[in-house]
Amino acid sequence: MRSKPLVSPVAGQPFDSSKRRQPKQRGLSLLGLLFWGAVMACAAVVAMRVFPSVLEFYTIQRVVDRIAVSNPATVPAVRAEFERAKQIEYSIVSIAGGDLAISKDNDKLQIKFAYDKEIALAGPVFLLIKYEGTSH
Repeated sequence: MRSKPLVSPVAGQPFDSSKRRQPKQRGLSLLGLLFWGAVMACAAVVAMRVFPSVLEFYTIQRVVDRIAVSNPATVPAVRAEFERAKQIEYSIVSIAGGDLAISKDNDKLQIKFAYDKEIALAGPVFLLIKYEGTSH
């Protein structure tokens, strides 16, 4: 008994296993790898320089919230308490007690602060971040 030849799905032509289509190769070339490696390295350097500044902001926010909850009687008492906390928290260097805007809203102490932070990236290139916050 004779077996039928395999037929290709294209117009009934005989199937030739030697002309099988190779799947297109996928991946990253060496130049692509170098390019994306450089992009990731630059992003990592920026993140490493910004991270301490973000931590400082959250430390200031935590201190301001703690002071607002304790509800000091006078504005100088608020500023003095912030300066005491600044001496304990070594990471607070961008703001002082005199930079706080203090007000009362419905017998609740409201403390606001704002400051700019310049971060040197490379040569004359700087990153400017504007932080502002208020007590919760």
